[in-house]
Amino acid sequence: MRARYAALKGRGLALDLTRGKPSPAQLDLSTGLLDLGADRLGPAGAGADHRNYGGLHGLPELRAIFAEALRVPVGQLLAIGNSSLALMHDTLIHALLFGVPGSVRPWGGERTAVLCPVPGYDRHFALCEKFGIEMIPVPMGDDGPDMDEVERLAAEDPGVRGIWCVPTYSNPTGAVYGEETARRLAAMPTAAPDFRVLWDDAYAVHHLTDEPAAAPDILALCAEHGHPDRAFVYGSTSKITFAGAGVAFFGSSPANVEWLTGHLARRTIGPDKLNQLRHALFLRDAEGLRAHMAEHRALLRPRFDLVERVLRERLGGLGVATWSRPAGGYFVSLDVPDGCARRTVRLAAEAGIRLTPAGATFPYGKDPRDRNIRIAPTYPTLDELGTAMEGLAVCVLLAALERSGQPEGPEGPEGPEGATG
Repeated sequence: MRARYAALKGRGLALDLTRGKPSPAQLDLSTGLLDLGADRLGPAGAGADHRNYGGLHGLPELRAIFAEALRVPVGQLLAIGNSSLALMHDTLIHALLFGVPGSVRPWGGERTAVLCPVPGYDRHFALCEKFGIEMIPVPMGDDGPDMDEVERLAAEDPGVRGIWCVPTYSNPTGAVYGEETARRLAAMPTAAPDFRVLWDDAYAVHHLTDEPAAAPDILALCAEHGHPDRAFVYGSTSKITFAGAGVAFFGSSPANVEWLTGHLARRTIGPDKLNQLRHALFLRDAEGLRAHMAEHRALLRPRFDLVERVLRERLGGLGVATWSRPAGGYFVSLDVPDGCARRTVRLAAEAGIRLTPAGATFPYGKDPRDRNIRIAPTYPTLDELGTAMEGLAVCVLLAALERSGQPEGPEGPEGPEGATG
């Protein structure tokens, strides 16, 4: 195995599987956005002039296209900005400074913690770390977080103000939240009167099969169980059209929408309505959105099939790895033997294969078992991806063999980061 690894290093590779970026071929699918001329983007006749100020809620025709996918009534959905991450950032800031509807005091005035299903999304964790919000990990299952643990923590601790959720094809495992999970989130008693479900439905339309999953209607469930203000829903077109040049969405109860627009009105007089109009004209309607995403699926599915094939052929049946088989989203979650993730990622980096840092899928970058690795297969070409996955398999096997041949210390061989070889 050391000889195989030496040969891998000798190839001088420079491959990147770190982030879930759309490939150039995916971006090409939206070139038509750039072909819409002034004759279609100018004054709107008897309606509003999209070139001018105003329209803080965003274009109704665009919100109508995404209302179905995000399970939010059009009147309770905002289209604003280009980044759902920016909207998450803003809502946390406003909660910390001013509180949310139902708050006794601003979140920043006392201890504030958020529940974090793990493995999970590193940018959620980065926001919390930036703002000094305590993160409490809870285990993630096939249909959402361990709800017994979530209910216990939320009911016992008034400092627990929310929970991060990626309900459709969760990052990185691909899990889809079940109806029962969402119902329990909506109904559970919480010690904090202003508890929020931070429902980041980033992959709501990013299906890899002909049988699309759909997240439960969290807003309707919250209203049904007497907590209409509990959920904040986020989404964007970042992986649908052009990353960084798309549209972001926020959906919630009327009270929460009024709360957020009240703060946003002091920051902006309106969103980029021309970009929103471009998207509305290009996608046309909900059916047009589905057709567009089918083109994405045709490009993405072969990549995920390739990852599955290489992992199965190189690591299957050896007892050194398990991995997710997502039906949508942008990632594959790989678990290696305890104590081997950091070593595997380091071996891969030295061989020219860059991966998301081990531990990134846990709060504070600390995977207590040092076993989870996130694979992002969307950006490389198929040939590059195949080479990277074959190399990753060599690194997993070498790290596992190194660890199995060394005595255990109190924190594993060679200290907390595992074997160093």
